[in-house]
Parts: sequence; C-alpha cells; structure tokens
Amino acid sequence: MDVINLSDGDSVLSRYLSELRNVRIQSDRGKFRNNLVRIGRVMAYEVSRRLGYSEKLVTTPLGVAPTRTFDNQIVLGTIFRAGLPFHQGFLDVFDGADNAFVSAYRYYKDKECEDVGIKIEYIASPDLTGRTLVIADPMLATGGSMELSYEAFATKGIPSEVHLCCVIAARKGVEYLSRVFGGRDNMTLWCAAIDPELNEHAYIVPGLGDAGDLAYGEKI
Repeated sequence: MDVINLSDGDSVLSRYLSELRNVRIQSDRGKFRNNLVRIGRVMAYEVSRRLGYSEKLVTTPLGVAPTRTFDNQIVLGTIFRAGLPFHQGFLDVFDGADNAFVSAYRYYKDKECEDVGIKIEYIASPDLTGRTLVIADPMLATGGSMELSYEAFATKGIPSEVHLCCVIAARKGVEYLSRVFGGRDNMTLWCAAIDPELNEHAYIVPGLGDAGDLAYGEKI
C-alpha cells in the first residue's frame, strides 16, 4: 500500500487545513463543512492523476478534438456522518460516480473510555467488482473504522483498486493500515496531514476535535 501525505508539499490545501484546525474558525459549522468539501475536491484531483486514461474524440461545433479522459468506473464510498461533506468534495469532481455508504461508530469498552471499539450497522453499495473504490473519511485515528468499512464494502464485490482518503491521520493509524494492507499494490492511502499521536481516548493530537460534532452538532 502506497501512503501519500499531501502536506509534504505546499499548496492551498494548507489554508483549508489551518481553518479546520483553528478553534476560533471551526466553530462556524458552515465554514467547517465547506473546508471539508474543498479538501475533498483537492484530494479528488490528486487521485485523478493516478487513474487510467485513454484518448477519445469529441465532436465540437467546428470539428473533432482529441481528448484524454479516465476509463475507471468510480464508486465513492463514505462513512456516516462526518464523511458526508468530505464525500461531497469528491462527488463535485467525480460527478458521474456511483456512491456507497456505511455507518461506523466508535464506542468505549471500559469505564475509563480508553479501550475503543468500532461497530458497523448499515451499508448501501453498488456492485464493486472490478471498479475503483474511493473511501472518504475525514479522521483516521486508530485505522479501525477504515479497515472495517473497507471489509464491509468488499462484501459487495472486490474492487480493482482502492483509494483510502482522509483529512487528518494519526501516525498510529497510518502504521496500522500499512500493516493490514501493506501487501496490496492496488491500494493507496491519501492524507492531507499526518499528526504524531493519539491521546488516551484515541483522539488525534493536535488534530481538530470531533469532526462529526463540528460539522453537524454535538450528539448525545
């Protein structure tokens, strides 16, 4: 599995990330969601550079023009609920893609809220056999949600290639997925930024907080 950290180079992506993280700016839910959308668009462009292209002919009002477009049959998958605006950014770019959805949530197995579990409850997906699957989830903490979500999607068919896309990843989560999917040369992990650690409650540090709560309000 290839791992790409888009923060290794300078681009406008850094501005969107800084606003997502900034405690004074992120309190604006609309702006927070919009920055997730914008990062999704940037990352979708980067993913598009890895697709397979061929030349086609397009008829214009004055003649015929050759153009190169990708041949991949793309399915955009996301994890409820924080993944929705990030997913929308990808859909803005890959507007002809099919879509898939899965619900995954974390829960604590102990009273100290330190032992984290992940549960999958719902999945809706087209047939993924031989297709290009893009899974968009803003936060990659332990890597458990992304792993279980991929396994859930894979029950709907095995894709020919997979792009796992996140905004902020913890180094521990990246290392975990590298172990789990390390032997797969058809899989790429895309990160807008990789942070150094997780705290005792498995939140990314410095991270940005709870992306779902910031996008849609606190849950009970």
